[in-house]
Amino acid sequence: MEYAGVDAEAPEDAAERSAQARHNLEVATSVLRANTEVVDAVSDRLVEVAGLVPERVEGFHLGGRGAEIFDDPRFTDVSAYPPSMFKAPGEKAANRAALASWGAWVNATARADYDRPLFIVCSADLAESTNIAGFAKDWEDLPGWGWYNRETNLRGSLLPQQITEFTNSGLTVGLASVNLSDDPMNSFNGFWGACSTYGSFSYLKYGPMRLFSQLAQDCQLKVGKVIWVAGHSGPETAEDSRTHFGIYETGVTQLFPDGHVIDLHPWEHNEVPVVLAAALAQPVPIVALHLTRPAIEIPDRAALGMASHLEAARGAYLIREPDPARPRGGTVYVQGTATTANLVKVLPELDAADLNLKIVACISPQLFHLQDQAYRDRICSEADRLDGMAVTNRAYKLMHDFVTGPIGETYSLSSDWDRRWRTGGTVEEVIDEAHLGPQHIIDGITRYANEREARHARLRSLTATLDADA
Repeated sequence: MEYAGVDAEAPEDAAERSAQARHNLEVATSVLRANTEVVDAVSDRLVEVAGLVPERVEGFHLGGRGAEIFDDPRFTDVSAYPPSMFKAPGEKAANRAALASWGAWVNATARADYDRPLFIVCSADLAESTNIAGFAKDWEDLPGWGWYNRETNLRGSLLPQQITEFTNSGLTVGLASVNLSDDPMNSFNGFWGACSTYGSFSYLKYGPMRLFSQLAQDCQLKVGKVIWVAGHSGPETAEDSRTHFGIYETGVTQLFPDGHVIDLHPWEHNEVPVVLAAALAQPVPIVALHLTRPAIEIPDRAALGMASHLEAARGAYLIREPDPARPRGGTVYVQGTATTANLVKVLPELDAADLNLKIVACISPQLFHLQDQAYRDRICSEADRLDGMAVTNRAYKLMHDFVTGPIGETYSLSSDWDRRWRTGGTVEEVIDEAHLGPQHIIDGITRYANEREARHARLRSLTATLDADA
């Protein structure tokens, strides 16, 4: 048996290379054609081995009714969630606590009805702190799954991982890539994943998430979903000091093609289940959930004239609507826990100043872009983006979905207002250093509204410059 071109340069002509490759493949297969007894022996052995594969593997729990879990609408329907998942106005709660409640209900309900968890989760030694441990806990009278232990609890839903962010990210996207469906081209049967760490270390999880995103795009097999929890985000992390503030770092969750990730920034407890339901209902493989540490007071939205927490599912909603019969003072786009909580605290002062502002809570740019054009124009028109200001616990540049251009850069309030990293201290001290305390918000918004004419003159001069250049 002799192959063509052995130890020789490859033919320069493409057709000749193709012909040579075809010839050599035919040389190799000629061995089987000339030795039919070898073909029969190999074939018989393969059939024999195939017969040894059991119809059902002992310990496999995803078949049967368990495979129907992904068709259960309750997990992405906020109206199906128990009322006890939500807090009453006046109560104090951290938004991260809502992740624990939601996760406990989801996996405990999955156990009761499908004898399997929906989520397998892990954390960088922060399972309790980031509240992702809720996915393993009981929900009221329904038992949870507990911590995984290779000797005592093989069905635990919480993996005992350490400070290994990259590995944890890889674990969760890896398990979400395994599809055990009988029809994997058209349906998924496996596990969804979730992993958490500090928002400031989000970049350590980016690599596997980016690869999973492309796999979900290009692979014909259906894949599951992953919740990427950026916990303890923003200057609200405070006492953990300057290296642990997720101000710029959480921007890595935006480094995907549009529509490949859904970023969620619920500012208070009751919005968390709402936005998780809305995001997981979409055919998007990655949901990035940004949470903070401090407990804040649940607002009485009806008394304050604010939209319901259920409106968070739309990605952005009105905190204040201006009087259309009067000149509008401008539009304020607010994102983050301490920032929105402090703005809500000073609403009476802003109302008393009669600034006639539109104030918008920015929860998720991707959920917002799913709304109809009329709603998007009402909340954030192109003109609003150019003339608006931001109030954010992150970096100003990360608000570009709602505010952009020189006006926003001039008037916005953000944790990087002085282009410096923040230092440490108590929550109140760090928020004050970030110029995001109640008085800073009053002063910044008042200045912005009072300089309406100057803002608009500046915008007109910019467009006039374009005409002059033409």
